[in-house]
Amino acid sequence: MSADTGTTTASGRASTRRPAARGVRSLYAGNARSVVVRGLVATRSTNWIVVLTGVVEPVFYLLSLGVGLGSYITGVTDPQGNPITYAAFIAPALLAVSAMNGAVYDSTWNVFFKMHFGKLYQGMLATSLGPLDIALGEILLALLRGGVYGTIFLVVMTALGLNLSWTAVLALPALLLIAFGFASLGMAVTSYMKTFQHMDWIQFAMLPMFLLSATFYPLSVYPEPIQWFIQAMPLWHGVELIRSLTTGAIGPMLLVHVLYYAVMIAVGMIFTTRRLRALFLD
Repeated sequence: MSADTGTTTASGRASTRRPAARGVRSLYAGNARSVVVRGLVATRSTNWIVVLTGVVEPVFYLLSLGVGLGSYITGVTDPQGNPITYAAFIAPALLAVSAMNGAVYDSTWNVFFKMHFGKLYQGMLATSLGPLDIALGEILLALLRGGVYGTIFLVVMTALGLNLSWTAVLALPALLLIAFGFASLGMAVTSYMKTFQHMDWIQFAMLPMFLLSATFYPLSVYPEPIQWFIQAMPLWHGVELIRSLTTGAIGPMLLVHVLYYAVMIAVGMIFTTRRLRALFLD
């Protein structure tokens, strides 16, 4: 009788441990790379033209505005007040925009179709993969796309002599940080979108950031209330981070920009994982 009780007790303890283990495994199986591999194969076979257009667009902006129009613009300075050409002023901003565009487009529209039309995530979660695997995999895919956009544009900047300091080598990890931040937040937001009309809000948010985040004009040209609004937007932090690195204007504000994106990444990852779990597992 005591043996049976002991067995029952042991079984009871085992059964109380197993659900917790299953819960952990259902959240994360440590196999985000399979999501990345699947996405790369799909991109190679169907979406390479879309990727190419994303690379070319910021180069056109740089050549037309920075090199063309920029030859008529004088009095431009870097974040520390040193005179620079207009092309050297907008090039790092366009680099940050490239990283943002690549990450956002991959983590929003692609995720939206996979979630609502391809029903891809339901199939993934029927395997050993968990919502954190999917979140990490999709965000890493978006990070790769943003990194490719930014790296190619960084090479163009170097060829045109627009990297004015040796610290420009740090622009590569900086643009990956920017892409990671926008990818995390983009997927988190997309997980709440239900219709094509909802997706229009993403473009509605990106356009003001592109035009206002000290991309083409210094922050000082705006009224002070508008400056506060711009400084709250994530792209402004990315533009200032890249611009400081490519011009050598290093200062303590760089840490503020990096911290901003670290918080952005953490918030995006948490919300994305919780949302996928609520949608497909609970």
